[in-house]
Amino acid sequence: MITGNLGHELALQLALFTASLVANLLSALAGGGAGLVQLPVLILLGLPFPLALATHKVASVALGVGATLRHARERSLNPRFATLILVCGLPGVVLGAKVVLSLPAQLLTLMLAVLTIGLGLYSLAKPALGTTSNVKQHDHRGLALGGAGLFGIGVLNGSLTSGTGLFVTMWLVRWFGLDYGRAVAYTLILVGLFWNGAGALTLGLQGQIAWRWLPMLLAGSITGGYLGAHLAIAKGSKVVKRAFEVLALVMGVSLLAKAF
Repeated sequence: MITGNLGHELALQLALFTASLVANLLSALAGGGAGLVQLPVLILLGLPFPLALATHKVASVALGVGATLRHARERSLNPRFATLILVCGLPGVVLGAKVVLSLPAQLLTLMLAVLTIGLGLYSLAKPALGTTSNVKQHDHRGLALGGAGLFGIGVLNGSLTSGTGLFVTMWLVRWFGLDYGRAVAYTLILVGLFWNGAGALTLGLQGQIAWRWLPMLLAGSITGGYLGAHLAIAKGSKVVKRAFEVLALVMGVSLLAKAF
């Protein structure tokens, strides 16, 4: 009996590490979408939705840690622009996380599916989008509107279950003119580490977290985040753009099927 329980626990921990590694490697390469794999796995393994969501949010912070370890060597972030993303996005994240547990899960999933498919199709329709850097909208009006957009995405990040890093990546590419490689660096570090951290703290204070599951999820997140960030730096913006489009479409279709 003891041996059987030990084998079950080892299998569970291996499944958690593997799912987290794959999810966060893809997310670090494409600029979002870790929840596509990680959150459904937690639910399939037996966690109820609110507990799985809070646990996923905590584990996803480690994605930012892994990506930061790799991108720090490249000095990828402008401190003033990074501050804008944090100041505008974090209040939205906290607001979204406070209301998520009171909203219908099916409606949230359907909204996320439609928006995510739209992102992938939009990027596919514009082959040159994000392949080179053309920084823009850094005047007062552009920064104010861009900050408002980041606040709105922050609300989505706190309230929707997965994939909102893709929205940040696309917003940085489309509005501010960053190439995909640089946009993904901002998303992984600031959204992965700080936005998800704020969401995890807010959800954790409202409910419970599956602490026994976290060590393997955190280990997989850090490892996957580092490896994915390394691939994004090594392969360049064109490969990152393609990874973004593929993951956005696959995730959107999967969520659409789940919603119905």
